Amino acid sequence: MRKWGPLVAVCLGTFMLLLDVTIVIVALPDITSSLGASLSDLQWVIDVYALALAALLIGAGSAADVVGRRKMYVAGTVVFAAASLACGLAPNTTVLVAMRAVQGIGAAAMFATTLSLLAAVYQGRDRSVALGVWGAVSGGAAALGPIAGGLLTQGFDWRWIFFVNLPVSLVAVWLTLKVVPESRREGAGHRIDWAGTATFTLFAGLATYAVIRADAVGWGSGRTIATLVAAVAALGLFIAVERRSAHPLLDLSLFRNASFVGVMAGALALNAAAFGFLPYTSLWLQTLLGLSPVLGGLVLVPLAAAGFVTAALGGKFLHGAPYRLVIGIGLVLIGLGAFGQSLLDAGSGWASLTAGLLVAGVGVGLVNPAVAGAALASVPPHRAGMASGAVNTFRQLGYALGVAVFGTIVASRMETSLRGAVPDAHGTARALAGGGAQGVLGRTPAGQRAAVDHALHSAFASGLSTAAMVAGVIGVLAGIAVLLLVKTPAARPVVPAPAGPGAASGTESGSVPAAVPAVERR
Repeated sequence: MRKWGPLVAVCLGTFMLLLDVTIVIVALPDITSSLGASLSDLQWVIDVYALALAALLIGAGSAADVVGRRKMYVAGTVVFAAASLACGLAPNTTVLVAMRAVQGIGAAAMFATTLSLLAAVYQGRDRSVALGVWGAVSGGAAALGPIAGGLLTQGFDWRWIFFVNLPVSLVAVWLTLKVVPESRREGAGHRIDWAGTATFTLFAGLATYAVIRADAVGWGSGRTIATLVAAVAALGLFIAVERRSAHPLLDLSLFRNASFVGVMAGALALNAAAFGFLPYTSLWLQTLLGLSPVLGGLVLVPLAAAGFVTAALGGKFLHGAPYRLVIGIGLVLIGLGAFGQSLLDAGSGWASLTAGLLVAGVGVGLVNPAVAGAALASVPPHRAGMASGAVNTFRQLGYALGVAVFGTIVASRMETSLRGAVPDAHGTARALAGGGAQGVLGRTPAGQRAAVDHALHSAFASGLSTAAMVAGVIGVLAGIAVLLLVKTPAARPVVPAPAGPGAASGTESGSVPAAVPAVERR
């Protein structure tokens, strides 16, 4: 137990924080009916967690190097557990969104330390085994998220998707304090880039807020334009701070390297194209097709399962393939899979998604293990840790922006489809996109319900198809960009990576020492 106890402790926390990225998706309709959530509320419930994770990940890793990685992991787990309890007890969407943000802060502290804790404990073959188990557990969390969310929501209540974190957190904290040694970066002069962390967080939050609110207030409104201008200003401040910092959060000179730019673009597009519109797919499955939460979760399993199997096989058979080909082809497959999910109409059922989900899953399985290795190969060894953190940051940011953008696309296309079919096309479209189909039908006179029901099915299918088509374009263009920009030589063996939107980047078993600062066991 003492030998593998640290692995169990780290994997428990990793499983929880990645499960919470996907577990919420299936519970969205029940959250809507319980708290009266709107479309923008649902977007924030999903996005604010990913945003906090993206914005704070590199900063949390830097802070852990100074204060101690075990201490940061335990503190993050405690914050995550407390926020999970508050999410489960939330009386309204404002509290739920706020506590999801706190959850993301705790998750960032946990996620930023997982690989470095394992690297501090295990060496040689044991390290390869530990990283392989960590990757498999992460993939399992992504695959089990929709199923676990469906079982808990249907069997108990949507609040249990958060309550379930409490006993797991207690075990993780107890085991970490008992068997995981403390480690930190040795040597003087290392500082935490608080200014960089703050300005990047401000930029990511403002940009996402502008996109989410644009559908309600209009893209050309003064509020949207002002928020976008503020986001650009925050980005400018971040760039200025990083250029002047002796210990930058992100070395901007890395972006002079075309390969690094290509890998970051691929990481951003990966989560946006593969997962960004899935929350609306789940709403369609449950509120329009009438599937239960469990069945709604099972429909999405082919994506995660195909990704997990492909990653495992790819790690064994594709270790000699160039990164640019593996990532580029994988992103193109994600795009083609999204196109396959865009062929919906008023009469479509859940089976219409299966082929597209499988193709996209194969693409995810190709990209996941290779993207971190490509990032490490595109930078000098002393920047490997920064490159690994940047990959995870861009992936989470891609998911957050994808959910925001595709929500706006779905609602806008629905509104166009509903004009002439219902009195208030704009309000009906936003209610429909937020899971309020039954409420719309309940307010419709009995003699008009059949026609309105057909219009709602047609509108949602149209909105979802348009979002999937845009995701397909993003995936294909990103794949082409990677093929053109990334000049990485032949890949080295990688540990199979998880398949979900919140998944950690696959890390090369042979390159972890470069990706993780030197540590001393204590």
